[in-house]
Amino acid sequence: MSIALRRLKLILPGALIVILSLPSETFAQKEIQSFSAKNALYVEFGGSSGRYAVNYSRIVHQKGKLRLNVSGGFSLLRSSITMRDFSSTKWLPVIPLEFSALWGRSNHHLEAGVGFTSFLDQGVELDLDTYETSTKVAFGAVIPFRLGYRYQKPGGGFFYRIGYTPFFNLPVGGREDWVFTPIFAGVSFGKSF
Repeated sequence: MSIALRRLKLILPGALIVILSLPSETFAQKEIQSFSAKNALYVEFGGSSGRYAVNYSRIVHQKGKLRLNVSGGFSLLRSSITMRDFSSTKWLPVIPLEFSALWGRSNHHLEAGVGFTSFLDQGVELDLDTYETSTKVAFGAVIPFRLGYRYQKPGGGFFYRIGYTPFFNLPVGGREDWVFTPIFAGVSFGKSF
């Protein structure tokens, strides 16, 4: 299990306990406010990006308590392979895309969504005639889901979100079947404008 996944497993329960222990008046909202700050720029750790990504999102529709949001991001992940007489390190791109629905009156929202994250992954190939090894870069993709909490003010400013983000690995890049990963989470911090 990776260090980042272990850290997320520790952060998520603590964050949920803090949020749930806030007084109920914190979440009481009298009137529905329309968002004038529809854009956001944020950093996500874990979640649909895998490890981290810088993202841009935009609220594309709002009616009553419902807001529809689309987002896209970018990150580079270091991939290293070291074998007996062979070593390779590459920085490979990750592109997370997501569509989510926000449900709430003003600052506090339930967020549910689905995404598509594409990435490049590095593997080793062995030439059976010469017994030489070389690297092979292959396309990979996952379909992440999101269920979480999002704090975002209608007029803009600091926002954060925390979510449960299980995902399916797609059968591409040499993988033969779908693989479901039920335990994964993410946290995001940024600014809406």
